[in-house]
Amino acid sequence: MQTIHQSPPTACTISVIVPVLHEAVRINDHIADIKALAAAATDVADVEILVADPEGDTLAALAPENSGVHGGVRGVASPPGRARQMNAAAAAASGEILLFLHADTRLPEDGLQQVAAVLGPAVALIRLGQMPAGLPEAGAFHLAFDDDGFFFRLMAGVAGLRNRLLATPYGDQAQFFTARLFRELGGYPDLPLMEDVAIMHSVGRSGRRPAFAPGKAVTSARRYREEGVLFAAARNTVLRLLYGLGVPATRLARHYPRRRRT
Repeated sequence: MQTIHQSPPTACTISVIVPVLHEAVRINDHIADIKALAAAATDVADVEILVADPEGDTLAALAPENSGVHGGVRGVASPPGRARQMNAAAAAASGEILLFLHADTRLPEDGLQQVAAVLGPAVALIRLGQMPAGLPEAGAFHLAFDDDGFFFRLMAGVAGLRNRLLATPYGDQAQFFTARLFRELGGYPDLPLMEDVAIMHSVGRSGRRPAFAPGKAVTSARRYREEGVLFAAARNTVLRLLYGLGVPATRLARHYPRRRRT
């Protein structure tokens, strides 16, 4: 694991996995944000960053300080599709905790500390070879957007209600898992979309319930604005309802832009 921050040996290790597609313009700022999180995470022993890029253009755009042996970033060549990208990076990861962070999502300054606080007790038992019964092994953040407009606040509020009632956080809430549980579940289902919903359903079927870090994952509203906020929100809601009613994700994917599936 590429060490970005050193802490006491009892602290946990985290792999931050970033699936990307054509994010050359934004990737270095995103990596800088993650490195700042790592530097602030005094209860995290090691942090590694893995960027899963199916086409290579984003990795090619890494700045010198983010590339090479000492850059702190590992590039993972992966097949296209967000689920496949995240699974490929997870297979290469060495952290005790796997944090899946979209390229347009930012965590609070103490975000990695919060992740460690949620899953650290389970990790401590796993190290001892014990099953962490009753302790969280999966989690996510609360949702927020970088736009304070009414519809974005409404969507964040609906997500909060869904968190409380259904415990089904989506991928833009920065899902995280113990590596043990993630591998027990078989990773993200190989779906063209809804993989984030499906894995949380798997968590529930395993008898567990995801926990929520106290902070917010702030997601960019850019793509909603590009498509039209009402159109994108309505489409996403309908697709998720149809998926919940049993419509296969392969059929639903026809109505979802490829660039938003990674």
